[in-house]
Amino acid sequence: MYLLAHRCCRHNLRRLGLRYIHIPRYKHPEPQPPPDPAKPPNPPKKPQTFSFNGFTWEDDYAWMSNLNDKVAMRHLDMVMEQEENYLEAVMWGTEKLQAKLQSEMAPRFSPDLSTPPVKLGPWLYYRRVEEGKQYPVLCRRLVSLQEKFISNEDPSAGFDFITGKRIEQKLIDYNQEAERFGGYAYEELSEVSPNHQYYAYTMYDKENDYFRLSVRNLLSGSLCSKPQAERVSGLAWVKGGKALLYVVTDHKKRPFRLYLSTIGSTEEDVLLLEESDENVYLNIRHTKDYQYVTINTFSPESSKVILINAADPLTGLTPIWEGEGQCHCIVEHQKGFLYLFTDAPKNGKRAETHYLLRSSVDSTSNPRLWESLFVDEDKIAIEDVDFSEQYMALILRESGTLRICSVALPLPVGKGPLHFTEVNSVYMPLPEFVCQISPGPNYDYHSHIMRFTVSSPVMPDAVVDYNLSNGTWKVVHQQNLLRERTRLLYGTYPASVAKRFPSVTEVASVDNPWNELSEFYSCEKFQVPSHDGAMVPLTVVYSRSHKKEDGNPGLLHGHGAYGEILNKRWCSEMKSLLDRGWIIAYADVRGGGGKGWGHSAGGLLVASAINKCPDLFCAAVLKVPFLDPTDTLLNPILPLIAADYDEFGYPDDVDDLGAIQNYSPYNNIPKDASFPAVLVTSSFNSRFGIWEAMKWVSRVRDRTIYNPDRPILLNLTTDIVEENHYLHCKESALETAFLLKVVGS
Repeated sequence: MYLLAHRCCRHNLRRLGLRYIHIPRYKHPEPQPPPDPAKPPNPPKKPQTFSFNGFTWEDDYAWMSNLNDKVAMRHLDMVMEQEENYLEAVMWGTEKLQAKLQSEMAPRFSPDLSTPPVKLGPWLYYRRVEEGKQYPVLCRRLVSLQEKFISNEDPSAGFDFITGKRIEQKLIDYNQEAERFGGYAYEELSEVSPNHQYYAYTMYDKENDYFRLSVRNLLSGSLCSKPQAERVSGLAWVKGGKALLYVVTDHKKRPFRLYLSTIGSTEEDVLLLEESDENVYLNIRHTKDYQYVTINTFSPESSKVILINAADPLTGLTPIWEGEGQCHCIVEHQKGFLYLFTDAPKNGKRAETHYLLRSSVDSTSNPRLWESLFVDEDKIAIEDVDFSEQYMALILRESGTLRICSVALPLPVGKGPLHFTEVNSVYMPLPEFVCQISPGPNYDYHSHIMRFTVSSPVMPDAVVDYNLSNGTWKVVHQQNLLRERTRLLYGTYPASVAKRFPSVTEVASVDNPWNELSEFYSCEKFQVPSHDGAMVPLTVVYSRSHKKEDGNPGLLHGHGAYGEILNKRWCSEMKSLLDRGWIIAYADVRGGGGKGWGHSAGGLLVASAINKCPDLFCAAVLKVPFLDPTDTLLNPILPLIAADYDEFGYPDDVDDLGAIQNYSPYNNIPKDASFPAVLVTSSFNSRFGIWEAMKWVSRVRDRTIYNPDRPILLNLTTDIVEENHYLHCKESALETAFLLKVVGS
C-alpha cells in the first residue's frame, strides 16, 4: 500500500507499517522552447498548358481540380493534411490567446432563443430553440391571445399559467427534420398558405445536393402525400391555399420548369411552363395580397415578367413587361394597380438607381403602358419598397443618408411623375450612422405596421416595427452590449423567467433608445481619391479610448462585386480588435452598391490588391475567396448563373477573356515579391471549390520570397461556418489571433 504524505509525518507512517515515498517540492515546468520554424507544404508541380480563344497559359497546379483522377485526389488529401499541420505549427503559442478571444466572443455569438413573432393574419409565427436542442421549433399563437402570453423564450412559453391552457401550437420541429435529412437541417424556402392550413418548405438534402419540397398539414401535423418534389427553387400559393406553384431546376441547377400541384389531389402535377433555353432562368413570387403570381424570366439578353391569376392559374400566362438585359424587377399589386420596382435600362441607357413604374391591371394596350411614379432626382435614390393595403414604405438614400418614409396610397393618376416633396410622406427618425436598412419580414398585407432591420457600424442590429399610419416606432429586438442583454419587446416576463434568462429586458434606455455604442466607438466618413481621381467612400470605426496619436493598426474591408453594398454593420467579433486599439475601415470601391476583410468575390479584390502592391500590407484574410476566375468560368465544376458571367466576364468573348486574364489573382502573382502574411479560409460547402484556394496558396509560396514571419496559411473547414455559432466563434478567434500575432499588437 502506498500513501503520499508530508515529510513531518514520516515516523507516523513507519508506526503504521506503511512505506514512505519522498515527494520533492513542486517546481513549475520550464517553458517549452518554440518549435523550429515550420516549413510550408510543397505540393508537386505538374505543368499543363491551356489554350482558348487565342490565349495560352500554363498551370502547375491544375491537377488539384481534377476530381475524377483518384491519384490526384489522394495527393490532394495529403496536401490538405500538411496544410492543417502547418497552420497549427505557425499558430503555436497563440492557444491561450485564441481561448481568451473565444471567451470574449462567445457571449456576443449567443444564439437568440426566440425570433420576434411575425404577424400574418390572425396568427403570430416565430421560431424558438428548446433547451438542449440544436435546431429551432416553428410555432404560432393567435394574436388575440398575445396579452396572455408569458414568455416566448422559455420552452413553456405557450402555456398560460393563469388559465392552465396551452396557447402555443408547435408546427415543425427542425430537430426531427434533421433526422429525415441525415442529421442536417437547413431550410431555404418556406410559405404559409393564405388559409393557414398548410406549410410548404424546402430542406437541403446534403447527400444529393439539392432542396426537397415538403408540404405539412398544420392542423394534423402530418406531411401531405403530394407534392414532394426534388430540386425545388421557388414556391407560391394559389387558389387561396388549395394549390401550390413550384419551380424545379435541371441538373445544372438552372430553374427551368413551373408546376401546379393541387393539395389532396391524386392527379399528376401540371407543367405550366418549361424553358428549354439554357441561358434562361425562372423565378416566381406571389403578390402580398395573394391575388397574382409573377413569373420572372432572366437571360443575358432580356428580363421578362409574366402574370398569373392566383384564383385560377390555368387561365393562362400574361406577359406584362420586358426589359433589356438581365435586371432586377419585382411586381406588386395594390388596389387595381401593378407596381414595378426595377433597375432596367431607360431609353437604351443604363439606370444608375432603381425606380418605380405603375400600370393599371385592366390595361389593354399592347405593349402595356407603364408610367414613372417619381421624378428622377440626382440626390435621391430608392433603395427598396414595400406595400400594404393603404401605404407604401420607401427606403431612400438622400445625399448618401439612408431614410425610411411612409407614403399614403393611392397616389394621383395621370399627372405624370411626382416629386418626393409632392406626396404625403412621413419620415421615421433614425440614428446617425445608419449603413443599411433591410425590410421585413412583412407578410401581412392588411397591417399598417412594417418591420425593418436598422444597421450601423456602431450599433447592434435593431429590429424595428414602424407604424405607417402615424409614424410611431419601437425597437422589438436588439442586443444590448452595454448591459449584455437582448431587448425583445414581446410578451411579459415573470420574475422566475427573468432569473433564468438574465439576458432579457423590456425597457429601453430613454437616453439611448437605439443602444448605440457611439459613446465608446467613433465612426467617421471620408472621401478618398482613387488612382484615376474617382472618390471612394471610406468608413472608419475606432475605440475612443484607444486611439493613439502615433497611429494604430488597421483592418481594411473590401468587396466590390455584384453591385452589392459592402456590409458595414456592427460586427461583434470586431469588438475584440477595436478594444485592442485597432481601427476598422470599410472601402466602398467601385463594383459595389455603395459606389459604383475580402469575402468570396471580395477575396478576388483583396488578392488582386496584394498582387499590385504587396509591400503595402502587413497581413490579409481571404474568406472563401474567388481566386482563379479563368479556370472557374471556363470549367465550372459548380454551376454558375448568368449573373456570374455578367459580373466577371464571358470567356467566349475575346475582350472579356483578356480582361479576366488581366485581373485574375491566380494568373498575376508577381515573381520574387515579398508578400504579406495571408490567412485563406475555404470550405467544402462553398460555391468555389477548396482546390481554388489551395492552388493560389501553392503558387504564391512558389513564386514569392519565403519569409517565416509572413506565412501564407490555409484553413479548411468542413461545415458552413455561419450556421454554427461555435464554429463561427472559433474561426473568428483564429482569424483575430492571426492578425494580432502577425502585426505584433
